[in-house]
Amino acid sequence: MLIGEVARRSGVSARMLRHYESLGLVRPSGRTGSGYREYSGEDMRRIFHIESLRSLGLSLREIGRALDDPGFTPSALVDDLIRQTRDRIAAETELLTRLRRIHAADPAGWEDVLQVVALLQALGSKSADARQRAALSSVDEVPVPVEALVEAALSETEPNVAGALRWALARSGDGSALLAEGLRSPVGAVRERAVQCLAEMPGGEATAQLRDALAHPDVVVRGYAALALGTRGVADAVPVLIEMIVEGRNDTDAADALSVLASDTATADRIATVLVDRLAHDTTKAPARGRLTQALAGIPGTRTSRALVELSHDTDRAVALTAAYLLQLRGAQ
Repeated sequence: MLIGEVARRSGVSARMLRHYESLGLVRPSGRTGSGYREYSGEDMRRIFHIESLRSLGLSLREIGRALDDPGFTPSALVDDLIRQTRDRIAAETELLTRLRRIHAADPAGWEDVLQVVALLQALGSKSADARQRAALSSVDEVPVPVEALVEAALSETEPNVAGALRWALARSGDGSALLAEGLRSPVGAVRERAVQCLAEMPGGEATAQLRDALAHPDVVVRGYAALALGTRGVADAVPVLIEMIVEGRNDTDAADALSVLASDTATADRIATVLVDRLAHDTTKAPARGRLTQALAGIPGTRTSRALVELSHDTDRAVALTAAYLLQLRGAQ
């Protein structure tokens, strides 16, 4: 076949075929009497092989090695191609994310674009001071997209920077859904940062996410959610708060949250009833019974007073003394 016919059948232009020949990739098997290149069936197969390898991203130099070197091992080259492709995809994905975030900031002009880029770069800086300044300035200047703030907050390990990021997220009034995704992270530290951020987020959506977190398998997540909901007056948090007191996890904060929830008589009586029931079922756990008795200090109402009278005669001397002391305080008020 002449070069024109080969180009038509293979889809490779005559110019490219000549280029392949100049590189030694394809050598026509013969020439016609007029001196035109003549390609055999074997030449055609080699051209198809070249195009197949090009489709994998191999350079023409690598293709030449693959086809002509008997000792060539394709697995090593394919491994390298996989690594290069992953690196390229990662770089393109990072660029796409940055562009989407700039677009989400709705910049009015190039000055705004440059400002958003600078803030995004600062959020990813190795300097904690730079990250903190970026978090604090993200509200008053061109706003950083909430997605970037959430990503930064979930990865931040420096306490002061983390606090600034939580403040910025709370001021943004958005991000609850993204933070809820952080609660599903396999990394415990990320889940903890996510629920801490949600605890400082205002609004009904954040409260709803915190309610769902009360059933989270991670006790740390449940604890932060219960403490935050307690300060918001959400009675659903009571069982988790009492469990925290029994187990001695942030029990003082949990007792404070219960006292906030006990703002009306009906709720106070319900909380007192639950505390007394747990006292009755934790007779072999002296430390837990002591903490539960102390928690009654912040619960008003006659139900609590009656419980303290009974507990002042408890067989556990520490419980009895605590109950008697609390009764004295209530009488003095």
